[in-house]
Amino acid sequence: MTIWTFFLSILITLISDLLINKLNIYMAFMVLLFIISIGILFDLIGVAVTSANEKPFHSMASRKVAGARQAVKLIRNASTVSNFCNDVIGDICGIVSGMAGAVIILKVALLIKSHSISESILNVLLSGVVASLTVGGKALGKEIGISHSKEIVFAVGKLLYQIKKKIGLNIIKD
Repeated sequence: MTIWTFFLSILITLISDLLINKLNIYMAFMVLLFIISIGILFDLIGVAVTSANEKPFHSMASRKVAGARQAVKLIRNASTVSNFCNDVIGDICGIVSGMAGAVIILKVALLIKSHSISESILNVLLSGVVASLTVGGKALGKEIGISHSKEIVFAVGKLLYQIKKKIGLNIIKD
């Protein structure tokens, strides 16, 4: 996981850094919200996989329902899937969103150039917004992940099935 984390964090940071530095403040903020949303989504998936019950997917898999086998594999590998979703992707998005927020603060500070709003106030406000969206979003995502685990795991299973079918990539090995 350490190697995955290293390369994924570099990739996500490079992409977000390139986008945020090239875009206007409004679009940069949209990228920031997207990064936060990705972290929340992966947190939700990680929680859903750890709280889902394998039984309903066995009958679906025996009837060859698309995505059911992948759902079983997700649940059987819940520890690894949760680690990847919550700790790797979720934490990377948290770190990158902090960096993105700092870049946006600098952009706003350069635009304002007046001393009516200090950079410190902007820093505190945007940090508060990023933290509250991340923490609140993840709390809501965890609640949804627990209460709708079957549907979420099945949706991810269907997505993994389509990826395997379309491009031949088997993300979760047997």
